[in-house]
Amino acid sequence: MSTDNVFIKIADRSDAAVIADLSRKTFYDSFGHFNTKENMDKFMTEQFSREALMQEVGVPGNIFLMALLDNKAVGYVRMRKSENPPELGDVSAIEIARIYVEQTVIGKGVGAKLLDQSIELARAQNEKIIWLGVWEHNPRAIAFYSKWGFEKFGSHDFMLGDDRQTDWYMKKNL
Repeated sequence: MSTDNVFIKIADRSDAAVIADLSRKTFYDSFGHFNTKENMDKFMTEQFSREALMQEVGVPGNIFLMALLDNKAVGYVRMRKSENPPELGDVSAIEIARIYVEQTVIGKGVGAKLLDQSIELARAQNEKIIWLGVWEHNPRAIAFYSKWGFEKFGSHDFMLGDDRQTDWYMKKNL
């Protein structure tokens, strides 16, 4: 699949509202039908509010890449320098904290282009590992990351509202 019409840009504060709205839409579209309305509403209000998401853009240590398809924002990645999971030790690593694309463009190469750019950026910063968390019940995403050479190395709890869920940690050596 050609991704010639997908443009990846580094987002800045001027893109914060677009990133926040895209974050909320893609998260709800991806997980809303797997969770109760109450848990989704609580998460979206308390942890994933538009205001909180807008504040992340431009904060030191956060890097946002935005995918534009025909000049419309259709996906993004949030990378960040964060504390490594204990399983990684003190190796130089960067986290993909979020990677989401609109449901309408899944399978069109947007996610692949975002992930490729994330890996290249991590390499350019001399990181040794790029890692992420993915819901254990998201086989499509797990297969996607595995295809890119990510391997499971641990897990952690993720609270979605009042529901304790398990995310797998996956990493790729760079």
